[in-house]
Amino acid sequence: MTQVEIEYCVPCGMLDRAQDLQHALLDEYGERLDSVALVTGDSGVFEVRADGEQVFDKEEDEYDVDAIVESVGEYASATA
Repeated sequence: MTQVEIEYCVPCGMLDRAQDLQHALLDEYGERLDSVALVTGDSGVFEVRADGEQVFDKEEDEYDVDAIVESVGEYASATA
């Protein structure tokens, strides 16, 4: 099963965004995910990893919940 980590910047106030993404992932993939962990960070970080592989970094990608969910889906489908 797939493990997802959402690392977000605490001082930047990104908790709401991280929780929204966590909720979207669980709604879409539910039991196909082993976990969707929120990982605290700083320095403006907002990254998403599936099974240790980066699927989103706000420094490189435009934030789009649907696109991130789709990227994670490639991992969830591979382990289903």
